[in-house]
Amino acid sequence: MAKKTPLYDEHVNLGAKMIEFAGFLMPLEYTGIIDEHLNVRKNVGIFDVSHMGDIVIEGKDSEKFLDYLLPTKVSSMQNLEAKYSAYLNEKGIMLDDTIVYKVNSEKFLLVPNAATAEKIYKWILDKSSGYNIKIYDRSLLYSSIAVQGPKAIKLMEKLTKYDYSKMKSFTFDFITFMDIENRGDNFIPYGKIFVSRTGYTGEDGVELIFPNEYAVEIWQSLLDYGKEFGIKPCGLGARDTLRMEKGMLLSGTDFNMDRTPIEASISWIINYDHDFIGKEALLEIKNKDHEIFRGFKMLEPGIPRHGYNIYKNENKIGIITSGTMSPSLKVGIGLGYVKKDVKVGDIVLIDIRGKKMKAEVTKPKIHP
Repeated sequence: MAKKTPLYDEHVNLGAKMIEFAGFLMPLEYTGIIDEHLNVRKNVGIFDVSHMGDIVIEGKDSEKFLDYLLPTKVSSMQNLEAKYSAYLNEKGIMLDDTIVYKVNSEKFLLVPNAATAEKIYKWILDKSSGYNIKIYDRSLLYSSIAVQGPKAIKLMEKLTKYDYSKMKSFTFDFITFMDIENRGDNFIPYGKIFVSRTGYTGEDGVELIFPNEYAVEIWQSLLDYGKEFGIKPCGLGARDTLRMEKGMLLSGTDFNMDRTPIEASISWIINYDHDFIGKEALLEIKNKDHEIFRGFKMLEPGIPRHGYNIYKNENKIGIITSGTMSPSLKVGIGLGYVKKDVKVGDIVLIDIRGKKMKAEVTKPKIHP
């Protein structure tokens, strides 16, 4: 049976089209995917992302353990810094991607994807033997809202007394939000909520994490105070088209226990100056021939979709993993994997329902 986020009734009251996603009932769209997408690019949109995982790791060995667990060197992070990373198996294959947040050297938050949160939690527990740490799965105790768009920070300034000029991209802080009372919590100290300058749209904005009991109050406050900024609630549909334009990976679609960070064009998350799970495999792979994650912009009418084959000179050279009609560019776009020797700017053919149609190879980030 699908779970409901604490904001489920809010979505229904706003007329959202609800679907099951990763075990949750989530809004697909409110006023339409294209409308919501373009509003995030122009104004500000809010997304219920309470389905995402929340795993807290604390204890004196937290840095040491996370250095081993992740290819990113966590011990080099500053307090209140966030980094994008991935969980790898011993073969260097991505189990999931994640963001790791460093509160201090003995306290971290990991946010895996909704569909893998339980599996990742168990995997982390399995790898933690011998480390002086405690691991908590808080996924069902916390809600999260993403506030995204060029006017997102202006809205947040209305709702919080905070200087956002000091919150750079991929940093975070604990901030008092409106009149939420000082209740205290194991993770949200002094009644403040967690606010990070991150997102999954390619626009400026923040993501908020807080106890479930605050969810409706925060959601309604954002909608009320966001009216002057053209705010709209947004669903999974717009979130997907927004991330595709910016070349962001979708776990389970763009990789599904079958790709390394090197293939997925995120080799920048790997720091080879420390030992971590999968390091030896990645050292072997990085100098060998492999496929690479790229973007594709259609030069003819057509929309590339997951599973469509890519050709060059009649030879199959890759496969599409994500695709849509770009609301911003008004052409079909796709993400996928091709042979490493295929260059950005090359023209390839994508088999769309039996007809091979021209597309230009781009970097994963298709829309500037």
